[in-house]
Amino acid sequence: MLFSTRSAAVFGIDALIVDIEANLRPSASEQDQSPNFTIVGLPDTAVRESRERIRAAISNSGFFFPIQKITVNLAPADLRKEGASFDLPVALGILGANGDLTDSENAGPMLSVGELSLDGRVRPIRGALSIALAARESGVHYLLVPEDNAPEASVVRGITVFPIRDLRQAAELICDLSADRPTSIEPMIPDADLLTRHREGYIADFSEVRGQQTAKRALEVASAGGHNILFIGPPGSGKTMLAKRLPSILPPLEFEEALEITKIHSVAGLTGKAGLITERPFKAPHHTVSQAGLIGGGSVPKPGEVSLAHLGVLFLDELPEFDRSVLEVLRQPMEDKNVTISRAATSLTFPADFTLVASMNPCPCGYFGSTRECKCSMLQIQRYVGKISGPLMDRIDIHIDVPAVKFAELRDKGTEPGESSAEIRRRVSMARQRQLERFQGTGIFSNSAMSPKQIRDFCSLDSDSEMLLERAMQRQGLSARAHDRILKVSRTIADLAGADNIDASHISEAINYRSLDRNYWK
Repeated sequence: MLFSTRSAAVFGIDALIVDIEANLRPSASEQDQSPNFTIVGLPDTAVRESRERIRAAISNSGFFFPIQKITVNLAPADLRKEGASFDLPVALGILGANGDLTDSENAGPMLSVGELSLDGRVRPIRGALSIALAARESGVHYLLVPEDNAPEASVVRGITVFPIRDLRQAAELICDLSADRPTSIEPMIPDADLLTRHREGYIADFSEVRGQQTAKRALEVASAGGHNILFIGPPGSGKTMLAKRLPSILPPLEFEEALEITKIHSVAGLTGKAGLITERPFKAPHHTVSQAGLIGGGSVPKPGEVSLAHLGVLFLDELPEFDRSVLEVLRQPMEDKNVTISRAATSLTFPADFTLVASMNPCPCGYFGSTRECKCSMLQIQRYVGKISGPLMDRIDIHIDVPAVKFAELRDKGTEPGESSAEIRRRVSMARQRQLERFQGTGIFSNSAMSPKQIRDFCSLDSDSEMLLERAMQRQGLSARAHDRILKVSRTIADLAGADNIDASHISEAINYRSLDRNYWK
């Protein structure tokens, strides 16, 4: 007897539908020694090992495991199948072929995923959101997923998601749906207000930062235009504290953005029971991270830190301590907003539209140019900062000095309380809205992504601004890329001020954010 079910396989951050056919046939003779249970269709080791898990799960769930020859086909046959998510649909296919299930076609298109324990319980899998999106696009009505994955999959509208606890519950549900009876379990209802409730849910707030008004302003500009930023200052000046508060002033996530972030984290197995991710990610990899850990990799490519920081913040603390070869791989995703990983069997592209926040000391000991004595020689300082290449530095729009905080500022003596993140976020959101209106229909959402043509169209300068920029280019030896970065940052500063045109004050502030001598970093 033949019985068909449907499942899905995750590739990159997307999923493809897999048809599963289970066929039972009697042995040709008592001397037939061929395997009793065969899975075909390019299964990997985890899929082949599922035969023993499925056999034990069916028996321990109170069903009779058939003694006939079992052949399970995973179609399309030329697509490699990986992972344990096929356990549940294969087990349901065998039960259906054995006559333990009524015809599931009466219930409408159905898809199931889940790893089985030996006692029949269903364990969570990765990529549930991608699978739910693929199921909806394929016209599936019902999606059966493990209980822990149900909140995540249920955010996809237009499909009914059932949380499954064990194999017996899944079998009973299919029978109920086929017979049009009330189901034994209720479908998962998504929380419609989840995203709205968490929009102001950041614990870290800018009002907690003492002093550092210039650095705060630079972060406001960076968040308003999507610009990358580098902090340079001695230990304890607040560089990490400032960086951790950047997500709190970025514009609130829209639903489609939250879906995109959740897809990436789901494939990486980082969503847990939370379901939809409602806050912009903040990733801070250690300086010992490898290239594969940073941009993604593996025999089957998985997303790295730059993709996990998509639409959020990637914080690289102590930038010169990172291996130079690791830092250089950032150049392509910083420009293209995605990263492509190629292997012999496949090539996958992951999104990587992040805001880079980096920090570093001015020298190896950290006290060059501060009130404390620096013990480093100029050769040591040059070697230290020379770990960062000029091309990488040119891709960082803003570099800002973060001096040590004064005692009076720490104790709030004679200083006003700092602005809250909510107040700064309102200005940032207004500036971003101006950019959305400006770039409507172009596929660009922030000033940092402007092309050279768009820079010419939207960053015109008057004569005073032109002269100011020319002097800065000549004196500091800035590159053509730095010229464009200054104009992009100037456009963002003008947007924060509500100005239609860039004036000399906007250019002056942007130049101050790139005051480092380019030759110093080569």
